Order: sequence, then C-alpha cells, then structure tokens
Amino acid sequence: MTDLYAVIGHPVAHSLSPRIHAEFAAATGQALRYDAIDAERFAPAAERFFAAGGRGLNVTVPFKADAWGWVDERDAAAGSGAVNTIVVRGNRTRGCNTDGLGLARDLTANLGWPVAGARTLVIGAGGAVRGIVAALLNAGAADLTIANRTRAKAEALGRTFGVAACGLDEVEDAWDLVLNGTSAGLAGEGALVSPAAVAGARCYDLLYARRGATPFCRWAAASGAKAVRDGLGMLVEQAAEAFCLWRKVRPDTADVLAALLREQRLPCG
Repeated sequence: MTDLYAVIGHPVAHSLSPRIHAEFAAATGQALRYDAIDAERFAPAAERFFAAGGRGLNVTVPFKADAWGWVDERDAAAGSGAVNTIVVRGNRTRGCNTDGLGLARDLTANLGWPVAGARTLVIGAGGAVRGIVAALLNAGAADLTIANRTRAKAEALGRTFGVAACGLDEVEDAWDLVLNGTSAGLAGEGALVSPAAVAGARCYDLLYARRGATPFCRWAAASGAKAVRDGLGMLVEQAAEAFCLWRKVRPDTADVLAALLREQRLPCG
C-alpha cells in the first residue's frame, strides 16, 4: 500500500510541495503519494485525512497555529506556536516545525548570506515568523527586531523570543538582513516599510513566485537592496526536513531547487 501525505492550506492549488515531494520520493526510492488539500477549516479536514490512513501533513497558510493546537504533542521547534509538519507516531500526532531549519539552510548553504552578526529585521508576526525567529537567533542574527502592522502583536511575539518589536511605520534604517514573513504579496503588496530600511540590505521574502520575483522582492530591488531572494529555497529545504521526519532519509535538494529556479528564471546562485 502506498503511504499518503499532503499539504493543507487555503488557498493551496499553487503549491509546489506535491511536485517537490514526488521528486524526493523518486530520488530516494520511496513509495508514497502526496496531495494538496484546500480546506476552509483545518481540524475537520485533518481528521478526515488521518482517518483515511494519511501518514503525514505539511501545513501552510493560514493553518500553522491551528495545527499547533490540534496535534497531540509538539517538538521543540514548534514550541513557538506554529506547526508546519505533522508526523504520525502510533495513534498520536506530533507537530513539528521545519521552517526555521529550511530558512537557515537556504540563507547560509545555498545563498551564502552572512547571518551571524547581521542586524536583522523580520516583518510580520504570524505563523510563518513564529517558525523562523529561533533559527535566526541560533544562527547568530544580531539586534533582531520584529515589525508588524499591529504593534501589539509584534510586541507579544517579541516577548516570546526576547527580541525587540515595533510597528511597520517605526522601522529605522541600516539593516543588514530584512525578511518578509507576511502574506501581503498574495495581494500584490510589496512596500511594507520605508525604502530606507531595505537600501543596502539583503532582503528575503518567505513567499515564493512560480515565475519572476515576488512583489516584496521587486520593491526591495527597486529600493536599493544589495540582494533579493524569495522563499523557494526555503520551501525546498523545509520540505526535505519534513520528508526526513516521515521517511527517515534526507533527500538531496540541489537538483530540485536548481530546476525550480530555472523555471522561475532567476539566478541559481
């Protein structure tokens, strides 16, 4: 019997995860099927999936916090309140978060961007950001600040991680690394902070585009960013970590990422 996995979100039809996991399975000789589940509510859809024999779920926008509350237990990386990977262990579900590992690997191993000592601004305070702040701190990010449209939400998350927080209109300049963790790009919005905040900085959007650049990356490049990159590499790297949790083998990511970047028509380096 072929093991069943899926990604759940809303919307989710655009997701590259089914393709990525299919390529991982082929490369590692694993027999599995990976689907996409578009759901308006997380819990009923997740319950149906696992009742039908599902072996693992990836969780994307807007359900990472819902998944955190739904699972039976959580790993340390999911302790911040966001789950992006669910593993079945016996009759229990374990919530994990591979986003931070995926981001750190893309920034350092794939892009060669310095994180240690880099003054770091993270835009947003939702589930995506909850999954990456600890990894950035572990990688040595300096003076990390969370900025969000709703300042109180940024402050609450800042207290969780022991970092600074502010509103979007309070962001100052002279950052080395700026990461957009909002979903504003889905609505075509790229200009989230003052252009001075991204001038001379390396800018990373956790969202990704199938073709070309995301709105945030386009805006940052036009505002004088030193370099821009979207979250395609993070997507592939976090998927590899999830695949390893499920199948106990970590697939190589280089060929998959290179192929996706060629299709996106952006540089691979």
